Amino acid sequence: MAIVRWNPWGEMSDLQRRINRMFDDSIYRSGDEEQNLAVSNWNPVVDIYEKGDWIVVQAELPGVAKEDITIDVKDRVLTLRGERKLDREIKEDSYYRRERAYGRFARSFTVPAGVNPDSIKAEFKDGLLNVHIPKPLEQKQRQIDIG
Repeated sequence: MAIVRWNPWGEMSDLQRRINRMFDDSIYRSGDEEQNLAVSNWNPVVDIYEKGDWIVVQAELPGVAKEDITIDVKDRVLTLRGERKLDREIKEDSYYRRERAYGRFARSFTVPAGVNPDSIKAEFKDGLLNVHIPKPLEQKQRQIDIG
């Protein structure tokens, strides 16, 4: 009988394959992988950047109606909620492929301390939601004259 050297990385790789298979089986239980992914929950992508005296939260919301979006601020937390609805006019058997995700979404972000919630503005155009948050005074850069 030959002595075999134990390789712990081989066992880790085997464990990872088993865990991946377990999650794949639970997600794609019905067998139609694309169908399950298309009607799942989704989260829109968001960019947050500074522009002058504002912090801008920009969310991509293609296919979402303005009426289906809500923006709330409570306890320094800005929450974007909405829903991209599935087009019920298209029959299921008419699809060749469906990759876009549908359903409700919610994204939350912490607002800097000192921001007045009443001064937050939002606009929605061409599938982009822009939320403008004024920078608090202590975060604005000020130039001090030397006397």
